[in-house]
Amino acid sequence: RQDVLVLTPWLAPIVWEGTFSRDILNAQYLQKNLVTGVVTFAVEKYWFFIDGFMRSANKYFLAGHQVNFYLFTDSPEKISHLQMAPENHLFVIPVQNCSRWQDISRSRMDIISSYIQSQFQYEVDYLYSLDIDVQLLAHIGVEIIDALVATISSWEVTPRHEGKAYETRPESQAAIPEGRGDFHYTASFYGGSVSEVLRLTRACSEGLREDRESGVETRRHHESHLNKYLLQHKPTRLLSPEYYWDTEL
Repeated sequence: RQDVLVLTPWLAPIVWEGTFSRDILNAQYLQKNLVTGVVTFAVEKYWFFIDGFMRSANKYFLAGHQVNFYLFTDSPEKISHLQMAPENHLFVIPVQNCSRWQDISRSRMDIISSYIQSQFQYEVDYLYSLDIDVQLLAHIGVEIIDALVATISSWEVTPRHEGKAYETRPESQAAIPEGRGDFHYTASFYGGSVSEVLRLTRACSEGLREDRESGVETRRHHESHLNKYLLQHKPTRLLSPEYYWDTEL
């Protein structure tokens, strides 16, 4: 494709539709006998999105490959029976609710980090975090597999972006001086190898904890810390905004 940027300045590929052969990648992936995990959170009113997300993810996310879905929710009793593909498995993990949605957002990184260490590292090779309030509309395949994967925010490619994504206040651990990041990455879809996701979530969790102790609330919560981490630790693969498009646009 000549109409989009397909390579970062540090030579990481940017995946757009039409820039890869899924058949070739599928053949390579199957030889390795890998298992990929998906983490998602359905807390408070977000339990409403579970059915739509799971049905679409079961159909479109790495179809034909082994996927473990880890659903964290404070309403496990509201989950109806979901018919999963033979190669997919759903694990419902109860989690406590928080009094403020900001606290729910902040706690995600800590929960993911803890579960990687206690469970996920023994069950999956790659791990991705997706927001629950979406439905997949087309196949997301093994073209997303790499060591450290970030998704470019759909707001990045709009005139209204204006660099508002980054935390610039120096008192925050997520501060990016003068907002000079590489790209604005969404916290709604990121992942990679289990070891790399552990490093990412552990660092973000620590930054969030230090901000909380200092009385600082970042403008985009864990997404601000994600962007700071990915500025300092360059992703090995980027997914285009096609992979997580904001319907407001």
